[in-house]
Amino acid sequence: MSTPNPPLADEPYINLETFKRDGNGVKTPVWVAPLDGKLVVMSAGNAFKVKRLRRDARARVAACDFRGNVRGAWLEATGRVLEDGEHVKRAHAALRGKYRWQMAIGDFFARLSGRMAKRAFLEITVA
Repeated sequence: MSTPNPPLADEPYINLETFKRDGNGVKTPVWVAPLDGKLVVMSAGNAFKVKRLRRDARARVAACDFRGNVRGAWLEATGRVLEDGEHVKRAHAALRGKYRWQMAIGDFFARLSGRMAKRAFLEITVA
């Protein structure tokens, strides 16, 4: 039996809001793919959204366009940084499966620049 896709799994972009220490949210448009009933997102490993999720798992997500203009209701969520190598590979494969040539181009340039190993993959659980 397969796991049903979570909300927003079919959206080309979602706006991921993570929270600073003072409680203010920071919104970032990101690519997203479904994996095991949750959403996965890729980011630079030193991005502030990654640092914020390591400190506070609270998040919100909403459908958006590539500029981050929200096109739907915000949904409460939690997020975590994936640490397990096998889970990271599966998250990367899920994103490659959805974004195909765009992800392949991004991967190519990430390999050239040495950023491939510095990526972080996030798992988002929509409440």
